[in-house]
Amino acid sequence: MSVVMDHGWIVTLADDAGRQLSVMTHDASAAVNPDVSVFVDDVGEALRRAVAAGAEIVYPMTDEPWGVTRFFYRDAGGSVINVGMHTVPSALQ
Repeated sequence: MSVVMDHGWIVTLADDAGRQLSVMTHDASAAVNPDVSVFVDDVGEALRRAVAAGAEIVYPMTDEPWGVTRFFYRDAGGSVINVGMHTVPSALQ
């Protein structure tokens, strides 16, 4: 695996097959650190489903400047899940 992104607070490693692993010290824009991250094809639909299921949204849907749209919810066991998808940063649109 090679470093494909390094923001200082989060580093993402990837291999040639597209598998990725990120390691973070803290979340730079959210007040809570996620326990795990899951990337999906449609983050808007994921948010609709989380809300419909009654999940506690602990970080609202946000377009982050590094090219990710995401939200966090707290699961039944108390873990914070970061759900996101890659997007074009607003500065590049």
